[in-house]
Amino acid sequence: MFSQSTESIIEVQVQAHGTTLAGTLTMPEDARGLVAFAHGSGSSRFSSRNRYVAGILQQAGLATLLFDLLTAEEDEVDQRTRALRFDIDLLGERMTGAVDWLQTRESTRRLSLGLFGASTGAAAALTTASVRPEQVAAVVSRGGRPDLAMSALPAVRCPTLLIVGANDSLVIDMNRSAAEHLTAEHALVLVPGATHLFEEPGTLDKAAAHARDWFLKYLVDHEH
Repeated sequence: MFSQSTESIIEVQVQAHGTTLAGTLTMPEDARGLVAFAHGSGSSRFSSRNRYVAGILQQAGLATLLFDLLTAEEDEVDQRTRALRFDIDLLGERMTGAVDWLQTRESTRRLSLGLFGASTGAAAALTTASVRPEQVAAVVSRGGRPDLAMSALPAVRCPTLLIVGANDSLVIDMNRSAAEHLTAEHALVLVPGATHLFEEPGTLDKAAAHARDWFLKYLVDHEH
């Protein structure tokens, strides 16, 4: 359905509120929108699942930014203590900083922006959407913890898709609870046969397709 277009891959230094974070910005030729990724707990911009989803979005003509929410030093501390991966205030601030940084770049400021969050990254993405309603046009959460950003959810204005594995019962309950606090357009999609990490054959493909279609609908087909 989608053909691979010529693209440029740029290693970038994201400036987020005085902190420098390593990232990879991939720009398909004639990009139709841009999606910034917030990785999950204990992960990084090298997350294999997020990179797979990003590849599906790139094939559809969407630019992607994958970046580290923590510095190398912070990540070392987090690997030992697991303290920072659930610091949603910090992660949300970093995500918001990345959105602001994208607005300073000539190549990205013109593109409609979506946010994709996995696990705790979903809470960071939704926190940013709540404080940058004019910049964020859509959010997708995969196996996310939107419940960790519960107080921010009523302020989210953009269409939000919550994707959860159908066999991930605890996270389904968390997402259903969070959805009750969303006042913007939203949907909860359960991927058959999938557990939390979408490791079962074909399940990540289905999640990526749902994300792609949501972003194409709200970043490309809608005018803002």
